[in-house]
Amino acid sequence: MDDELPMRGRYLTADLPGIGGLIKVQPEDFVVEELPLYEPCGQGEHTYIHIEKRGLSTFEAMQAIGRELRIPARNIGYAGIKDAQAITQQTLSLMRVEPEEVDKLRIPGLEVLWVSRHRHKLRIGHLRGNRFTIRMRDVGESALPQARRILDLLLQRGVPNHYGPQRFGQRANSHLLGRALLHDNAASFLAEFLGHPHVEEEDLTREARSRFDAGDWAGALQLWPSAMADELHALRALIETGDEARAVRSVSQRMRCFLLSAYQSHLFNRIVTARLGELDQVREGDLAWKHDSGAVFLVEDAGAEQPRIERWEISPSGPIFGYKMRRAEGEPGRLEHEVLEGEELSLEDFRLPGGLRAEGARRPLRIPMGEVELWYDGGLMLRFDLPPGSYATNVLREITKVECGA
Repeated sequence: MDDELPMRGRYLTADLPGIGGLIKVQPEDFVVEELPLYEPCGQGEHTYIHIEKRGLSTFEAMQAIGRELRIPARNIGYAGIKDAQAITQQTLSLMRVEPEEVDKLRIPGLEVLWVSRHRHKLRIGHLRGNRFTIRMRDVGESALPQARRILDLLLQRGVPNHYGPQRFGQRANSHLLGRALLHDNAASFLAEFLGHPHVEEEDLTREARSRFDAGDWAGALQLWPSAMADELHALRALIETGDEARAVRSVSQRMRCFLLSAYQSHLFNRIVTARLGELDQVREGDLAWKHDSGAVFLVEDAGAEQPRIERWEISPSGPIFGYKMRRAEGEPGRLEHEVLEGEELSLEDFRLPGGLRAEGARRPLRIPMGEVELWYDGGLMLRFDLPPGSYATNVLREITKVECGA
C-alpha cells in the first residue's frame, strides 16, 4: 500500500495553472472562525467558553485548560479540531465548571472571548461550518484573475473532500498507527508510536525517540516530555511488563480512537483520488449524499439523478469504513471493495476487542464553498466558508498548485 497521502500531485483543476505563493508565514495569515450550529441557552451544567488561540492545537488547548481547572479531558467537549499554526476561534464546553472559575485561566496563546451556560455537552459536528480568512504571500495582484477562474470551477464542481494533512499528525503517521491497531500489530504500533524521530519535533522528543529506536528504553523515558502522556504511559508499561500488547492498551482510548479514525480517513482519501475526475457525477450503484440531511440513497438511474448533482442537492459519497457501514454497489462498490481487500481487511475487522471499534459512515466526495471573497491587500486575500469536517487546504492546494503541509 502507498503510505503517502494520496491527494499529492493530483488536482481537480489540473488544467488551470496555480498561482504559487506562501501560506501561513505568520499566524495572522490563517484565521479560522467556527460558525455555531446553535447558541448556548444560558442555563445548564455545562459552561461554554468561546476562545481565540494562537500556536495551540485544539487538543493542546484542552489539555492546558484541563490542567488549569483540574478537570478530566472527558469533561471537555468540542465541535471540531482546529490547527495550531493559525489564529482560530472555537467554542468548548466544560462540565461542572462554574463560569467564574474560567477567570482563573492564564494560558499563553489562549484568550477567553465569552462564557455562557448550556444544558448539553458540545460534541463533534455541532457547528454549521467554518469561515476561513487567508493571506497568500509572494503573489502579485496580477494573480487575481487566475485565482478567480480556479475558484469559479470549484464553486461549480465542488471542492475535493480529502482529509487534510493535519488529520495525520505532525509526523504524518497517524494512519499508520491506526492500521497497526486494526491489524493487532503491537510491535509495529510501538515502533511507530515511540520511535522514528521527526525533523519538526522538539530536540528533546527527537532524542527520546532515537534512544527508543536504539533500545535504550530507560534513557528514552528520562527524556520524554511530560506533556506527551500517552507515549509515557506506553513506554512505562513496556519497561515494567515487557508486554507489547499491554503497552498498547495503556494508550488512552481517546488516542486510539483518534488513530483508528485517521486510518479510516486515509482510506477515504484514496477513494476521492480515484474518483477525482467525476466528483460532480454519480454512477449506478453509488450511495448519493443528500446535502440537506446527510442521508444517503442508492442510485439506480444515474442520468435521472444528474440534474440534482448540478443543483447541489446531492453528491456521490465514499466510505468511512466500519462494521456498520452501508456498502455502495456496482462499479463504485467494486472500487471500495478493492481498497479494503488490498488492506487484507473486512468491514467486520473494524470491530476490535476491548471496546475499540468503528461503526463506519458515508462522506461526500465533494463539498460546496460558501460566501467566497477574493481581494488584494499586499497579498492575495481569500475568505470562504466550508461545511464542518472539511479542510481549507483542499481549496488552497487547488489555487496554488503547491502542497499545503497543514
